[in-house]
Amino acid sequence: MKRMMDSDWSADVQRYDVRRPFLKEQSIWAVWTYRLGRRIDSREPGRMKRVLTAVYWPWFRLVETVVGISLPKSAVIGGGLRIWHFGGIFVHPQAQIGRNCTLRQGVTIGNRVADGAVPVIGDDVEFGAYAQVLGAVRIGNGCRIGALSVVLCDVPDGATAVGVPARIVGQTEVNGLQKNIQENVSRIMRFGTER
Repeated sequence: MKRMMDSDWSADVQRYDVRRPFLKEQSIWAVWTYRLGRRIDSREPGRMKRVLTAVYWPWFRLVETVVGISLPKSAVIGGGLRIWHFGGIFVHPQAQIGRNCTLRQGVTIGNRVADGAVPVIGDDVEFGAYAQVLGAVRIGNGCRIGALSVVLCDVPDGATAVGVPARIVGQTEVNGLQKNIQENVSRIMRFGTER
């Protein structure tokens, strides 16, 4: 468990791709606090775990309040989490988020009603600013959720969802995404030289 959390944290830091991210990115404080909470929860029961948990909770509330990002330690979040900008980001304590996901300011991942089901997010999902994903929905791998979208239904792998309520506006094979990008760049380059 410890090794997995260390690799998750390493993947998180790598996604920030800046020197000294703690001095340049407020959101990394919330990610670090989340990983710390997970590490404390993985400890064997005993006095040290109780002491660390008692210290963790005020620290969590302080970071949550200062940066406006709530990543409860009970949520399951894969490594490589990247949060662009900060503020108004809320993740439900029972949510599941895959690896290498990107959140932007104002994103909410939660339930629609008290004690209701929560979303399951796949790997490599990008959320635009103020996107909301609510209820018992599954967001597939490689999806893009547009800014200000409200997702209330499942989104298949490789799809782009936008609007209120969100609808699918495009879909790309997750494995073919790189090929598709290369083809589009080649087409644009050919068009530019033909003129």
